[in-house]
Amino acid sequence: MKFGVFVPQGWRMDLIELADPVDQWEAMTAVARAADTGPWDSIWLFDHFHTVPEPVRETVFEAWTATAALARDTQRVHIGQMVGCNGYRNPALYAKIAATVDVASRGRLYAGIGAGWSEHEWRAYGYPWTALKDRMGSFAESVELIHRLWTEDDVVFNGTYHSVDKPIVAPRRRPPLWIGGGGEQVTLRLVAQYGDACNFGTGQVDIIKHKLSVLRRHCDAVGRDYDEIVKSTSLNLFPIDTGADPVTASAKARGRYSVDEFREIGAAGGSGAPADIASTPQIRARLEQLQEVGIQYVVIYIPGVAYDHEPLQRFATDVIPAFA
Repeated sequence: MKFGVFVPQGWRMDLIELADPVDQWEAMTAVARAADTGPWDSIWLFDHFHTVPEPVRETVFEAWTATAALARDTQRVHIGQMVGCNGYRNPALYAKIAATVDVASRGRLYAGIGAGWSEHEWRAYGYPWTALKDRMGSFAESVELIHRLWTEDDVVFNGTYHSVDKPIVAPRRRPPLWIGGGGEQVTLRLVAQYGDACNFGTGQVDIIKHKLSVLRRHCDAVGRDYDEIVKSTSLNLFPIDTGADPVTASAKARGRYSVDEFREIGAAGGSGAPADIASTPQIRARLEQLQEVGIQYVVIYIPGVAYDHEPLQRFATDVIPAFA
């Protein structure tokens, strides 16, 4: 099992204790560099424009700009998006951006893509919020196009939602494509056809077991080797020492938040489960359950890590080596 960690980007109101945007950026970069020196395989960013649970006038750093910058601020870790929103970028432009960042990182990019879900952001930034059928149709065409533009020359495509006429996507690169979401009819079929990795389930064992069985059926249907695909999920965790008081242990990271509010940072307005403040033995037990059902990769969100690196280091020393 391998592990990645989200850097504090602002989306989950996780930079608000810092007033200066430059200080906020440096706090994000400091977490990335701390992960770069440890056993973490990757760092991750969200692709969102406004904060959750409510859009407020607080910093949220743009995903691909930050990805490119962090590619130059780190040396070893992979860098990914969980996940890039299909509606925000033309798929040919996405293919070009990702190829460029993969070069800038010397081949360390995990290119994330998903259908997107934040209606408020779409409307605020002028993207048309269409029916689910159309958003998924656009997503399916985009994933096919991105794959083809990374692997073929002179691609001509005239779809219902997208068209291209021999775009030159150079530099020619094919970073691993991580597809986010658990939709059984479209998303998991696209994983079977084009994905190098998938992410779903938010750590829920029963859901993951079911989704993996669906993915296996799609792989059988299209003739894809199921074992080629990295199966991942995401967890919201704040690791503490065994027997430590959660209130005291999280005080530096919590800032102005109460313990309950702090846990809800991980929930991100309903897009995930509340963060667990848990001992490292408890976390290892949970990860073992995920490993047993087929999860090979876990991406961790640690609330408050911008202000306190200790839980990042604790996870690195007390959890990751048990799964190496």
